[in-house]
Amino acid sequence: QVQLVESGGGLVQPGGSLKLSCAASGFGFNNYDMRWIRQALGKERELVATITTGLTTTYPDSVKGRFTISRDNAKHMVYLQMNSLKPEDTAVYYCNVQGFFMGGIFRNYWGQGTQVTVSS
Repeated sequence: QVQLVESGGGLVQPGGSLKLSCAASGFGFNNYDMRWIRQALGKERELVATITTGLTTTYPDSVKGRFTISRDNAKHMVYLQMNSLKPEDTAVYYCNVQGFFMGGIFRNYWGQGTQVTVSS
């Protein structure tokens, strides 16, 4: 079955950096766009990075220039490099894939999430 396992979260001071990793399995990874989505306590989910199968990346203004998404198709891994972190980046970060899977059914898969806390 589809599995997404995030790692790399933690506590970091403002201005610091973290790199999140997502190990994907159970589906044709190379054929799907991948996303990082975050949710802060009491707030709605926010899409923070997308990488397409063609390696095109997109970011909202809130993280543009600070976050970089990448993928390793050979290892079935997705990464999120986060620099110049701010307290408002504090959230649970989720790896996400959505699309048509076996049987032509549209599905939306999530990892378990990894906590990122930016605080002095």
